[in-house]
Amino acid sequence: MGYGLTLTEQLLQPLGSSAAVVTPADWEVGRLVLAPEFRSDVDALRHCMRLALLHASSGARIDALWAACTHSLSRLYRRFGLSPMARDISLPCTKKVYTIIRGTAGDVETTLRGSS
Repeated sequence: MGYGLTLTEQLLQPLGSSAAVVTPADWEVGRLVLAPEFRSDVDALRHCMRLALLHASSGARIDALWAACTHSLSRLYRRFGLSPMARDISLPCTKKVYTIIRGTAGDVETTLRGSS
């Protein structure tokens, strides 16, 4: 992040000065694809997120994790140390509405480690 290339950054732009500052050491969390039989397994998601964070942080600096998701998914991600930063943000030229969530890498890693 920090280069204006992510969905989260596009959604933050209309917020102007009220938006949180994004840096190149911040990363956007994207899609996780799971087989249908694992999609309701919160522990599977927790495990995948922990492995992804460990792998990514072994090769790059990660200060914070961001994501743009539905409001219902933002409640799920609170279990993993991410918090809503902005709600009901519309993607221009679409009917899609997002919640932007963020968590420091340290907080997310501690939460994921503590619940394993």
